[in-house]
Amino acid sequence: MQGLDTIFSLIILMMSVVLHEVSHGYAAALLGDPTAKFAGRLTLNPLKHLDPVGSVIVPVITNILGGVTFGWAKPVPYNPYNLKGGKWGPAIVGAAGPLANLFLAILFSIILHLGILSDAVLPLVVGAIQINVLLFVFNMIPVPPIDGSKVLFSLVPYRYNYVVEFMEKYQLMMILFIIFFLNSIISPFINIITYLLVR
Repeated sequence: MQGLDTIFSLIILMMSVVLHEVSHGYAAALLGDPTAKFAGRLTLNPLKHLDPVGSVIVPVITNILGGVTFGWAKPVPYNPYNLKGGKWGPAIVGAAGPLANLFLAILFSIILHLGILSDAVLPLVVGAIQINVLLFVFNMIPVPPIDGSKVLFSLVPYRYNYVVEFMEKYQLMMILFIIFFLNSIISPFINIITYLLVR
């Protein structure tokens, strides 16, 4: 049964990260940028989106180590200069991916509360909710190059653009800090959102 749980978690993760990236591409396309379309990335075919490390190695390792299975796909390319909406264009594209994961978490929550699932399946659906809540919360962290930074930078007035430049200059250090303290940073948010969806 443990093997089936692992396979199910990996399938849900793969589906979730693919929908995440496709949502970025469609948001960009709706705002006038065809880059993702020309790159063949507006598809749910996972082979077009899989990253060897983020889509295979990391999910397997995190699953073996226990806890929530985690990973990522290849980023969907887009050209911010083609986007409509001024400085809000990148924010909309950036937020589209995490919001897709939140939508999936809510969808699995609705299925959970319909009361049509057997006891054996319930933990798998709760796991699917956790995976998508994790992807939503992590990707809304406002540090470049994470999606949340696009939203943050759209909110920063132009006169404070030096803050954006500073964060982009030292993004590697900030990412390393987040990775090191990832669990303590995002666990409270994941637990609260998951509790609200599952209870």
